[in-house]
Amino acid sequence: MDARLVEFAEVLRQNGVRVSPAEVEDAVRATVEVGLVDRELFKSALASTMVKRALDLEPFGRAFEFFFSGAAKTFSDIGRSLARRIEEQGLLEGDELAMVLATMGQLVGGMSALGRAALEGDAGSLAQLFRGASLQLDLKRYENFLQTGFYARRLMTAAGGAGMRSELKTLERELAARGLSAQGLEIVSRELVDAMRRVEDAGRRELERQGTARHRPQSGGIRERSFHLLSPQEILEAQTAVKRVAEKLKSRFARKRRQRRRGVLAVHRTLRRNLPWGGVPMVPIFRAKRPSRPEVVILCDISDSVRNASRLMLLFTHTLQSLFARVRSFVFVSEVGEVTRLFKALDVNEAIELAVSGQAVSVTSNSNYGHALAQFVREQLGSITRRTTVLVIGDARNNFNPNSAWALKDLKRKARRVVWINPEDKSSWALGDSEMRTYESLVSQALVVRSIDDLSRVADEIV
Repeated sequence: MDARLVEFAEVLRQNGVRVSPAEVEDAVRATVEVGLVDRELFKSALASTMVKRALDLEPFGRAFEFFFSGAAKTFSDIGRSLARRIEEQGLLEGDELAMVLATMGQLVGGMSALGRAALEGDAGSLAQLFRGASLQLDLKRYENFLQTGFYARRLMTAAGGAGMRSELKTLERELAARGLSAQGLEIVSRELVDAMRRVEDAGRRELERQGTARHRPQSGGIRERSFHLLSPQEILEAQTAVKRVAEKLKSRFARKRRQRRRGVLAVHRTLRRNLPWGGVPMVPIFRAKRPSRPEVVILCDISDSVRNASRLMLLFTHTLQSLFARVRSFVFVSEVGEVTRLFKALDVNEAIELAVSGQAVSVTSNSNYGHALAQFVREQLGSITRRTTVLVIGDARNNFNPNSAWALKDLKRKARRVVWINPEDKSSWALGDSEMRTYESLVSQALVVRSIDDLSRVADEIV
């Protein structure tokens, strides 16, 4: 607990409350006396030992709620300031380093609050900014975590995200104008992009934290829980359950295939074979039935809102791939990338991890189903045949972009079947930026798979 109180003191200092090392020691001793069971008593003990002025009580209260409500973990990746990271990494030296630090020092004063917080790595200020921005949004309509991407972008806009990006780009241009070398500019540019990513990730985590506080998790076991509510540990358990469903289905299809393999009676061959018994068909001969196995093409959304569902559906399909003549896998957020080679070269779990982690396409862009479907049809329609079953996995939330319905029509016209697997309930298909009602009318079949129980129920239809 001592280390946590030292960290809390640093958060107070970032918010203008002067706290000395001696006062931190007093806070530690007071905590030992009052304990942690009674939250209000603990808060009063810290206030009495760390706050000296009445005007500091308000920032102390905000900092306490931020730090001890779990919000501190939300901003734990913000870390150090950009200047300090560049210094510590030792990537710039001498005059270049001095010029970069001086330029940052000159420009940071004129930046917006979000731009300064991003540049200085100020977790406390970011928490305040995002909390204020969240009050500007109607988060009552933030009903489930499938909407996180949409609301995270709105949260960034309300907090001043556009201004922050513009200011950091201005800093980059100013460094170039002052003669920073191409190598140095590349280093600073990379750090600026990383700083923006950290802030955007923190905004998303803060939104998820508020959503978690507002909505209780679904009741029931892991098989009944929606994929998007599963924790990382539960995802590992869910993978085992999904494999079990797939293996069970594979065994059932193998039995059916053995039963059907005999084919139809070959009359002439049966008569010839049974001549020793006077033509009595003691030993019937059947025409061997040539197995017809379809080709499968998977087109899978790997954006944050459906990443858990995508991971589990890829695992399900590739566990079943012995039932198919060929399986090709594509992932997308806005751009489409093929990951078939990953599944051929690696263990299925390792391949899925790489496929959803941004190895094939950028996972930082916004979902754009219209662009992805159009690109896929332009590049891959020639490889689709009447033996091809296309599985599209995703929530169809298109961020109000053009839906490219024509691409889905062309795909259905050429393929044997187009099956859409959506992790959202049908009641959400007509809400917000969802294009699922339009897409539903253009595919062979649209299925809801929100949980392992749903997957077990519709597994036969998928295959």
